[in-house]
Amino acid sequence: MTTLEHCQQLDQNDPLRSLRDQFELPPGLIYLDGNSLGVLPRTAAARVAQVVTEEWGQGLIRSWNTAGWFDLPQRLGDRIATLIGAGPAEVVATDSTSINLYKVLSAALLIARNDHPTRLRVISERNNFPTDLYIAEGLCREHGGTLTLLEADELQAALVPESAQDVAVLLLTHVNYRTGAMHDMAALTAAAHRAGVLTVWDLAHSAGALPVDLTAAGADFAVGCGYKYLNGGPGAPAFVWVHPQHAERFWQPLAGWWGHAAPFAFTPDYKPAPGIGRYLCGTQPILSLAALACGLDTFRAAEPLGGMAALRQKSLALSDLFIALVAQRCAGQGLTLVTPLEHAQRGSQVCLARADGAYAIMQALIARGVIGDFRAGDGGRHPDILRFGLTPLYTSFADVWHAVEHLRQVLVSGEWQRPEFNRQQAVT
Repeated sequence: MTTLEHCQQLDQNDPLRSLRDQFELPPGLIYLDGNSLGVLPRTAAARVAQVVTEEWGQGLIRSWNTAGWFDLPQRLGDRIATLIGAGPAEVVATDSTSINLYKVLSAALLIARNDHPTRLRVISERNNFPTDLYIAEGLCREHGGTLTLLEADELQAALVPESAQDVAVLLLTHVNYRTGAMHDMAALTAAAHRAGVLTVWDLAHSAGALPVDLTAAGADFAVGCGYKYLNGGPGAPAFVWVHPQHAERFWQPLAGWWGHAAPFAFTPDYKPAPGIGRYLCGTQPILSLAALACGLDTFRAAEPLGGMAALRQKSLALSDLFIALVAQRCAGQGLTLVTPLEHAQRGSQVCLARADGAYAIMQALIARGVIGDFRAGDGGRHPDILRFGLTPLYTSFADVWHAVEHLRQVLVSGEWQRPEFNRQQAVT
């Protein structure tokens, strides 16, 4: 039987334990929601204040040049590139994940139509993140195409060349937001390419949590989030990557002055910047980019300790522990593990289904200071989910033990049935 003392010993022996000191974790709180919003880096408040009071307050517009504001999207993009297997000058930090998805999916559909005019269909996973599906649905309508939604185990068959002759794009989130299940990016991309299909990958739940190698996988386009595992703060700028072979084939649809080849020439006609620069649009959010830079700094401290490979090893150890403790301590309480047991199929979260009370159970945990979140099911194949994100930069093994013990107590006592835990909050 795993004990608290065993978990504390794991923390003592953890070569990454010092990384936790980079974050402002509220005392007494067990934070297992970094897959929704990462924790505040200790340096962020002072850095953002410096940008406000000095660079904006004193430098004013001169800071676009003197403080390096102008090329911040490219510089941060290069740092993100090292986490996702991309090359220099292939990534920019900008806009939101949704806006960036609109850009790359539009470009992918145009490329597909140019090469094969009959390819108008987009394939995605039925329980992909809803915004991704909404954007795909809107673009299919705009381009005269259709969106086909499949279960994860149906994707490979749909990419057999004989079945995919009208398919333009495979759109997937690398790690599913509801289940924590991870797709085999290389295998699915290879299957798509054999069928003449382009791939768009959403890395919102994998970038910063596990090693990603877009180049080795042969991916075509990718977008991702800055405020989850990258710890950039609420609403932090996202990022966009385009394989160099595609970067200059088409304009992205949001052609703005920041993506112009010469923004300050102020010509009335648009001339796109070379490469990934054309995926910028309007004036960049410097305060938010400064906070994102602090989030990215936290990964530098991990580099001499093994970098993303070491973080992945700890992530898997944390999730293995969580799964084992739930099986030991919460048996008979109606919880079903929906996250894959196989390491190669798992992201950095553990998701548990329950037929009733999942929302209230999570609210009761939050009231105890254990922060996870809830995702509603569809009343059918996809059940209500309790999600627990395990961020290896700052989650400890003792955190996991205490979280499961609180979960056990909430379930055994029936505490979750109290009326206040059943009142729906705006954000779940």
